Amino acid sequence: MSETLMTEQSKVDILIVDDTPQNLKVLSDFLRLKGYNSRPVSSGKLALRGAETRPPDLVLLDINMPEMSGYEVCEAFKAHPELKDIPIIFISALNEVLDKVRAFNVGGVDYITKPFQFEEVQMRIQTHLALRHLNQHLSQQNQVLQTSLKRQQELEEQRDNLLHMVVHDLRAPLSGIVGYLSLLEGTTDNFNEKQERYLNLALQSSQILIDMISELLDVYKLENGEMPLFRSSQDISKTILQATEAMEGMFINKVLSCELPVSPSPVFLDHDLVRRVVINLLSNALKFTPRGGEIKVQAELQAGMLIVAVQDSGAGIPEEFQTKIFEKFGQAELRQENRRYSTGLGLTFCRMVVEAHGGKIGVSSQIGKGSRFEFVIPVSGFEVTSNLPVNSFSN
Repeated sequence: MSETLMTEQSKVDILIVDDTPQNLKVLSDFLRLKGYNSRPVSSGKLALRGAETRPPDLVLLDINMPEMSGYEVCEAFKAHPELKDIPIIFISALNEVLDKVRAFNVGGVDYITKPFQFEEVQMRIQTHLALRHLNQHLSQQNQVLQTSLKRQQELEEQRDNLLHMVVHDLRAPLSGIVGYLSLLEGTTDNFNEKQERYLNLALQSSQILIDMISELLDVYKLENGEMPLFRSSQDISKTILQATEAMEGMFINKVLSCELPVSPSPVFLDHDLVRRVVINLLSNALKFTPRGGEIKVQAELQAGMLIVAVQDSGAGIPEEFQTKIFEKFGQAELRQENRRYSTGLGLTFCRMVVEAHGGKIGVSSQIGKGSRFEFVIPVSGFEVTSNLPVNSFSN
């Protein structure tokens, strides 16, 4: 045996429990010869007392002993918080299958039948010591990962709080800028064409910034359960038409078609938030639909479910990105790869609103054939499956 292996094994402490002195001597002498530190004891009570004083690395345990059987000793080890992870190998003359099954049921890791071969005992000891070392290493790594995860979560919370504070404080001065630019818009008689164009661009850019800030704040509120659902019973077709009318001025050189329920179809949900979801989906479709392309909005009620879809004729989204675009930080990752399949946090907002209603949202897409964004919301009853507070009223 190499000097290094002898040194490593001399640090290993093995407790031998057997009421037969000859068995104790044979095993103890063998283990010492192999470089282990062996601790022979003749009863289960002595084994427990010795293990509590100095926990061993492994236990070799007989079954038929007075006062406490090996099964009882093993159960006591497994019930002890400081001894429960110590591997226990049974060594017994009992060779019935039920005896072995019981040994494993009480927590044994292995079973050696007497009379035993020394080589077998050595290999089983080495195997279970290696497994224990590996488990301890994995446990330590898991603890490090848990600590790291907790720290990361704390940092993310601090970052989100800081971001929320900064974004919230930005909205007021930006609103002021938009207000002053709007005032200037009423005094454009003395502006030349270029100046008027610059003013309009400044207004549009400022409004985009305000919309982005509002979107981010809304996502933050949804995440923290601070945006209640104001459910009411209204015609879903009316809600969707309001969304299309809000986007009407943007459908330049693009075709919009709607397939909505003909008869009034009142559904019980937060119509203002759902209208904003449709607006976000339309805005996304407009962004990626080429000149002359078609955007189609569809809605139907089916088996107590509201199904709304927005189909565009854009370039399409690769399958590997079809889930990521709904994630809060998915867009940041995609932009690092120079890939953009949605605008801002709009789709994150859509997902959170739909999920707050107990529904689901997704996309099906083919490269070169456009994308179909579809969400489904249960409307058959008033049951709420989200953690958001709910206020309801009827029109």
